[in-house]
Amino acid sequence: MIFERERLPPRTGPAAQFTRALHFASAILSRRGSFVYNLSVRFTRYGVFALLFCASAPVLALLSSAQQARIPPAPAASAARILLLPRRIVAGERSTLAVLDVGGRLTPGVTVSFSNGDHVTTDATGRALFVAPLKPGVLLGSLAGRPGRIPTTILTPAEAPPDQLAVRSAPRIAALSDRFELWGSGFCGDADANRVTIGSQPALVLAASPASLVVLPPDELSPGPTSVIVACGQSGGAAFSITFVALALDASHTPLAPGERRTLAIRIRGTEERLTIEARNFAPEIAELATGTAARAASTGGPENLAKFELMGMKRGNFLVSFRLIPALAPLQR
Repeated sequence: MIFERERLPPRTGPAAQFTRALHFASAILSRRGSFVYNLSVRFTRYGVFALLFCASAPVLALLSSAQQARIPPAPAASAARILLLPRRIVAGERSTLAVLDVGGRLTPGVTVSFSNGDHVTTDATGRALFVAPLKPGVLLGSLAGRPGRIPTTILTPAEAPPDQLAVRSAPRIAALSDRFELWGSGFCGDADANRVTIGSQPALVLAASPASLVVLPPDELSPGPTSVIVACGQSGGAAFSITFVALALDASHTPLAPGERRTLAIRIRGTEERLTIEARNFAPEIAELATGTAARAASTGGPENLAKFELMGMKRGNFLVSFRLIPALAPLQR
């Protein structure tokens, strides 16, 4: 469903730049009073093409009752595209996985198969609890009917002591509108039992294990260094800092003709460091990235921090290209 900008109340924060300039589509899922939606940028001036910004990154927001009335139904299981597994799990302990569609919406009713023969199905929230095998090693997960398998490493309990809540690795820089991962020990395997606050605001834990969390920042953060605190049950961890950045798409609104080349620029606000941005093309038959269906580019750094991608039109139609920051985990300095 496409909502016109003028029909929605004004927004503030990182997403406001998109809302003011363009129409946007919202897909929303409710869980315990919070609403998850995906912000997509759609150029509808000519009805020729669309760009989906951060297709894998839902954003946390609270909506009014009027907006809730226009909430579209949850995506069908057949729309599942992205499996979020904690990259480290603990032998014999519970963990939470999540499944997203191409628009970043949590997707219910999806069967996830593991290389040890186990199967789980996502519940109404698009997530599922599972128990890690007892034998340490590598476990592979896959979506039913979809190619590709996602690995996760099974640790021994001694490698992630349950009575020692500690965040040992985190990205130095993460995107305001995308998920990021934390490594450590003493986390709750049930995602909802963890409490992660970023800048004093609650974040959404998408996937979890005792050794790893996949976290989505709250919506109204501003770019820059921000305090993060992690807790599980009565256990709380020391605060640490992550620098959050805003990504803005700079592209022409005019139609892309077959054979025409165009530069798509991602403007980064919040740091002058060089970062790696990944682009994924979901409609290569309509338009082509110079390096295939996926490409990575380093930003320029400096005050005008840009990452650029080349796109070539193949035929007329709608195309979808997602962009996301590739965060690098680093040991926390104690």
